[in-house]
Amino acid sequence: MKKIEAVIKPFKLDEVREALSEVGVTGLTVTEVKGFGRQKGHTELYRGAEYVVDFLPKVKVEVVVADKDVQGVLDAIIKAARTGKIGDGKIFVSGCEHVLRIRTGETGESAV
Repeated sequence: MKKIEAVIKPFKLDEVREALSEVGVTGLTVTEVKGFGRQKGHTELYRGAEYVVDFLPKVKVEVVVADKDVQGVLDAIIKAARTGKIGDGKIFVSGCEHVLRIRTGETGESAV
């Protein structure tokens, strides 16, 4: 199993959720996060004063999927989240050794 974490632009969340649903992802976790990459934030104007926004608002979507489903999930996220502009985000894939459903005690892929 693999854990896929995608950090995306907030306004792309609904599109990503729908795309994941279409490829069979039944559950996900969403967290509002802040950060920056190469763009290093930006400046904004508020009531005539310019100020620097170092950390940009993003959304982190986390899913755990079977190894065979990883590429389909990655393709769905990329297609739904891409705008072609700087700050589209990143996707991280890592191994997931053990999953346990608390309610039933199921483990492994059946717990996902």
